Amino acid sequence: MPPRTAHQAPVPRPPDEKITINVGCVDLGQIDLLVQEGFYANRTDLIRTAIRNQLAAHGDVVRQVVLRRTLVLGIQHYAADDLRAVQAAGERLQIRVLGLASIAADVTPELALDTIESLTVLGSLHASPAVKAALAKRIC
Repeated sequence: MPPRTAHQAPVPRPPDEKITINVGCVDLGQIDLLVQEGFYANRTDLIRTAIRNQLAAHGDVVRQVVLRRTLVLGIQHYAADDLRAVQAAGERLQIRVLGLASIAADVTPELALDTIESLTVLGSLHASPAVKAALAKRIC
């Protein structure tokens, strides 16, 4: 992706993604007990802490896989100007992101198809429904 130019505003931090999990009654009871005893502010706090601890414990594996798969770690934003520059250069992108891939609202399905060869996102993809539909067969 071309570097961000000076006239582009920084991309705001996206909101957290919601997930749903099923927890057994005994586990849930233990979570509630720890919350009541003041170890955690609420259930979400405990679950986020547990997730972060597991990710930290497996951090080396994550880093190795990111390198092996040539993934970009973090947030990658693609604006129409970025994609037009790729198009003008006669190139096509193979987007691989671990985190958030964001395709701006001003990107048309046609521009996305002309410039994005493949799209692999481990995390979240933010794009218009029309762009997602256009790229559906290119999303790995």
